[in-house]
Amino acid sequence: MHPMLNTAVKAARRAGGIINRATRNLDIVAVREKAANDYVSEVDREAEQAIIGTLLTAYPGHSVLAEESGASGQSDYQWIVDPLDGTTNFLHGFPQYAVSIALAHKGITTQAVIYDPTRNDLFTATRGRGAFLNETRLRVSKRTHLKSALIGTGFPFRQFEHIDAYLKMLRELMQYTAGLRRPGAAALDLAYVASGRLDGFWEFGLSPWDMAAGALLITEAGGLVGDLQGNDGWLASGNIVAGTPKVFVELLKLLEPHLTPALRKR
Repeated sequence: MHPMLNTAVKAARRAGGIINRATRNLDIVAVREKAANDYVSEVDREAEQAIIGTLLTAYPGHSVLAEESGASGQSDYQWIVDPLDGTTNFLHGFPQYAVSIALAHKGITTQAVIYDPTRNDLFTATRGRGAFLNETRLRVSKRTHLKSALIGTGFPFRQFEHIDAYLKMLRELMQYTAGLRRPGAAALDLAYVASGRLDGFWEFGLSPWDMAAGALLITEAGGLVGDLQGNDGWLASGNIVAGTPKVFVELLKLLEPHLTPALRKR
């Protein structure tokens, strides 16, 4: 395992331990609403501090972009951290959430860890060296047609400016897929695409820490990732489509007629 990936794994497991301990007493976890339908708990903050402390102890010159504390430091190396993706699920005891850590070097993601503490599932990837679930090499599913594909998504919950376009896409895909799922933790959804549990995924309005690690997992597992038009701008726009190579193409084709001018230019 690459030394930087090993450090990220150590950080993710530390955060996972904090999260698992907190599940024993969810009723006393302090919670604050950052924005409408967007919550942060003391567990998010404690897990983030543990992650950043572990990363910067090993690599003190690196910079960090984290969901709760924002950007800090200046370096060609930047850690992109979501300490608890799926906070709302966590707060309700719904066991679908994860720790997500990625490392970018000069803007290119090179290392990725997504850790599901409820199942002890550790997804890892190093650019050019493949993706793994625990010790098992990952490949995206072999499905080649959207009609037999299970597709993940995320409902808009903070910003509703594109809700009409999203509902049209949802209606269309309900008719042309084997099923749609919205578990509520985008990082874990992307890891599921990499592991073949989902065949594709799309969502609007995500942040870099929701996508960076999962996208590297998918590409290292043989899948494709792009924005709503299949281009490279997904990290900047927050709009992402991912899947097996052929499902990815079909998914883009079905989404395309419902893209508004605002979604096309982002």
